[in-house]
Amino acid sequence: PIDRAIEKLTRVYHGDVSLLLDVVRQCIVFESMQDLLQAMRSIQDDGELEVVRIKNRMSKKYDARHSGGYRDCLVNVRIKTEMTKKLGLDNHVCEVQLILKQFMVHRTLDGHKRYVAF
Repeated sequence: PIDRAIEKLTRVYHGDVSLLLDVVRQCIVFESMQDLLQAMRSIQDDGELEVVRIKNRMSKKYDARHSGGYRDCLVNVRIKTEMTKKLGLDNHVCEVQLILKQFMVHRTLDGHKRYVAF
């Protein structure tokens, strides 16, 4: 929602709208890590997508205490097709959230509140 975007702009990005990369986003839930990794490979291999950033909160190096136990992999992409170029949308950044089913419990309202607190 727009309230969360404004909160992030103010609290985290100090008003720099160029850092807000999740206004358009989609979540894909996977049963297994193998399926999630296959989706990641498919995204990276897609010639019509430009991967802008990967935020891997599935990594063993990531301390999930910083996100209230929530883990996912965020992939920010630009869609580079003739149509997006024609419409002037080829530089618009979208977010794809890749998450394992077992972590969806942390996306409840209470879980998201804990995450936002971090």
